[in-house]
Amino acid sequence: MNADPRGPILALREEVGKVVVGQDGTLSGLVAALLVRGHVLLEGVPGTAKTLLVKALAAALDLDFKRLQFTPDLMPSDVVGQVIFDAPEGTFRFRQGPIFTNLLLADEINRTPPKAQSALLEAMEERQVSIEGSTRPLPEPFIVVATQNPVEYEGTYPLPEAQLDRFLFKLVVGYPSAEQEQQVLRRHDEGLDPHDIAAAGVRAVASAADLAAAAAAIRDIRVDPAVQAYMVSLVRATREVPSLSLGVSPRGATALLHAAKAWAWLAGRPFVTPDEVKAVAKPTLRHRILLRPELELEGATPDGVLDGILASVPVPR
Repeated sequence: MNADPRGPILALREEVGKVVVGQDGTLSGLVAALLVRGHVLLEGVPGTAKTLLVKALAAALDLDFKRLQFTPDLMPSDVVGQVIFDAPEGTFRFRQGPIFTNLLLADEINRTPPKAQSALLEAMEERQVSIEGSTRPLPEPFIVVATQNPVEYEGTYPLPEAQLDRFLFKLVVGYPSAEQEQQVLRRHDEGLDPHDIAAAGVRAVASAADLAAAAAAIRDIRVDPAVQAYMVSLVRATREVPSLSLGVSPRGATALLHAAKAWAWLAGRPFVTPDEVKAVAKPTLRHRILLRPELELEGATPDGVLDGILASVPVPR
């Protein structure tokens, strides 16, 4: 195990950068979530490297990785597996689904109906699945990274609140800058094949042991009671602001705590400051609140509401 647990984790960025340009913030969010065993929802229009980013991160990790394309005809058994009859043996046996892995890429999760989406609920919360009355544990670690296109696009099914609440982060993947986009073209012109990540030289630089060492270090990050109170004030403000019909749950408050500790550790800080809380507040909370329909029609956004709350809640000194 590496003497400095931050070394292999920080090396992930360099490896992923060999194939992905201009998504540093999204990558930092993915890495922070990995460290606290949090699931991530990536949202962005097609063609913004969401899938490539996750595949490159998986290649830089010495973990089992599976990709599952969510489609309108996907069944729950296609996700978790099923009990089948083995005719030659004359017995029933369980055939594992792709969910039995360390890192699951649920690609375009909102392209499949709620019945198949719900197959992930127990797995994401309890790291296990129940099939035919039997509970089967999932590998450790188990992390879901789901991608989705914005829900206003035709042929999508918005994720229910209960499932959204199980994601640590909702990261919005935007367009690269003009300079970054030119760099993307330059790499493709030089022969980069985004479907062959290994050819780009991406190698595994962090293992499950490295993630476990980092997680242990993050647990030791200190959070002053005043900073904890600040987190609680932010969360409770979402339940009181008139523009929201649904505020953040207590699960969201604990998610904010873990996310802030991971962010502080990545920055090399032994304690959490209000700056870390502010840095992770929107990705941690934006998918846990629900705007009133009339305000949504007027153009209000969850991020806009959260900006107002962050500006109004007093910051501890």
